[in-house]
Amino acid sequence: MTVMNRKYKDETWDFRKADTKEYTHCFHNYPAMMIPQIARKLLDRYGVSGGWLLDPYCGTGTSLVEASMFGMNGVGCDINPLVRLVAMAKTSSIPLQILDLHLQDLDNTIFQVEFSKHVPYTSVPDVLNLDYWFSKDVTRCLSFLRDYIHAIEDEAIRNFFWVAFSETVRECSYTRNSEFKLYRIPAHKMVDFKPDVFGIFQSKLIRNRQGFESYLNKRKNVEVFVSSKNTANRELPENQPLGGFDLVITSPPYGDSQTTVAYGQFSRLSADWIGLVNSRTVDRISMGGGKKERKLCASPVVEAIGEICAVDEKRADQVEAFYIDLEHSINCIAPLLSKRATICYVVGNRRVKDVTLPTDEFVVFAFAQHGFSHRETIVRNIPNKRMPQKNSPSNIVGKTATTMQEEYIVISQRL
Repeated sequence: MTVMNRKYKDETWDFRKADTKEYTHCFHNYPAMMIPQIARKLLDRYGVSGGWLLDPYCGTGTSLVEASMFGMNGVGCDINPLVRLVAMAKTSSIPLQILDLHLQDLDNTIFQVEFSKHVPYTSVPDVLNLDYWFSKDVTRCLSFLRDYIHAIEDEAIRNFFWVAFSETVRECSYTRNSEFKLYRIPAHKMVDFKPDVFGIFQSKLIRNRQGFESYLNKRKNVEVFVSSKNTANRELPENQPLGGFDLVITSPPYGDSQTTVAYGQFSRLSADWIGLVNSRTVDRISMGGGKKERKLCASPVVEAIGEICAVDEKRADQVEAFYIDLEHSINCIAPLLSKRATICYVVGNRRVKDVTLPTDEFVVFAFAQHGFSHRETIVRNIPNKRMPQKNSPSNIVGKTATTMQEEYIVISQRL
């Protein structure tokens, strides 16, 4: 049976009315997040109680959260230090009583500051173009919160606070929050932009605490690890189970960060404030971020890349670089999987220069080289994924096209 015969549309996977912010999924916005209901349904079908799940591009940890509630141990990898921090916070098992003591202490501290009507001067971090992105009042309040969080000794508690702080940084900056890339709001809007930094931070903590409590009530006694290893560079996660991983549930980037979703730009301000290492290199070291010496051989995307090359050779090279890195990553992951493992890749078939790239078929092809048989590809609509609605494929001002409206859930098994 061909790949096409096993590809079908199923609107039950759209989850149009689902609450995608349940449990710790409420913690932090991030571009193009996989919704938890997809991971949950895949776990119900292919999960192994007490087994091990791998997510090689884990982002903020959607699959890891769902696996830990299902009863699977999890290992996630991501090159973005900010989302690794978020993923660790979302999957931790902090005793609620201890967390509440820290939250109460923060409330008391902020009350004293607001009662005195004076925010103490504290150290200011090394944030690129600080005054361009933040008013002096906001910088003073954020610096105070930053020093407070730094003083928390327990790493898990500290990460919980950093997550709320990260979102507060972005919301209190001059950034256009509707954009993933860093664009400043117009000057006339900056005049009246006076965000309540402490109030926003406290509201994030209250929301996150509620989600965390519901998560703890369902979290099983499992292990979760988050790694900085980059499988596209053939780096292996530190924690590997004997016998291999039983299941992969993941959603790799749709394409290179320079021309699709700029994950690094989205994260940069928060990462700078927190002081995360290598945060400014994310887009450059992500899949497709650099030139490649080799070319793709036979694969389902070669013909489409050729069509792009006929129009724009540079863009074709960027696209090819992404698929070379994706292939490297799959070649790295496959040997880590068990003899009867299942892989579930949620991908998008993006369009470049009006040419559709069959990423779903590329994933089937790449895993087939390692003995995986294609089971099915489920096509779902994207009703609620946080993505740009339009892009500019031709780079001509005013000429736009709609972005991807569908995702492809590729499922292959080693039998």
